Formats: sequence, structure tokens, C-alpha cells
Amino acid sequence: MSTLTQEMKDMVMNQQCFHATVSKEGIPNNAPKRSTRVLNDETLVFTEGVGGATYRNVLDGSKVAVAVVNREIPDGFRFIGTPEVQTEGELYESAAEMSLKNGMPKPKAVILVHIDEIHTLKPGPMAGKKIG
Repeated sequence: MSTLTQEMKDMVMNQQCFHATVSKEGIPNNAPKRSTRVLNDETLVFTEGVGGATYRNVLDGSKVAVAVVNREIPDGFRFIGTPEVQTEGELYESAAEMSLKNGMPKPKAVILVHIDEIHTLKPGPMAGKKIG
């Protein structure tokens, strides 16, 4: 597993994250997930509200790539990880409560993304290179 730095955590918490998956047929999917948060130093988490393509792809075994950038700096990161689906338990119940409190439907699941690799998206000669 790769470890998130404080800079990476701050960017995830303050910028829009986009999640990429791939279907069994090899069709790519890219979706914004505004619920993306840092769970711990090696794991991101997001709420799967609608159960669309991202959720189907994860259930079918797709890895997840999460991209986040800050255009102001410019800087960014790509986190590639192995998903874990939770549809019950403390983390799921907490996410469901937060969704309902914010006027949204109860989520289908909470997805943990256990980070396997980290790549920089900072422009320049290191762009796209593995850094963790």
C-alpha cells in the first residue's frame, strides 16, 4: 500500500475528485464523486449513492483510479487502488445518516479505496510518474 501525505489529504478534502473504473467489456467510466474523503493514511472512501456505472464496475472487479487536481497551484495526484464495498456496519451507517441529513437518499454502499499506487499530476517532467 501507498501512504498519503498531508498535502494529498488536504487536496482530496478541498478539491473535486474524479473516479475512473472500467467495465467487464473494457469500457471506461469517469465520474465526479463529491463524497470522497480520507479514511486513513492508506485509504480513501466515497459514498455510492445511485449505483450507476462506477458501482457496477467495482462490483465486477474493477480497480479504481481517483484523480484530484488544484488548478490554482497547479498540482494534483492520481491514486490507484483496490475497492472494498461496505453495505452495512458502522462506516456505512455513518455515511447513510450524513446523506439523509443532507436531504439525499440512503446510499447503496460505501466504497473504500485501498491505495496501491500514487502518481503525480503536477505539470512538468514528472507528470504521470509513480511517486508512491
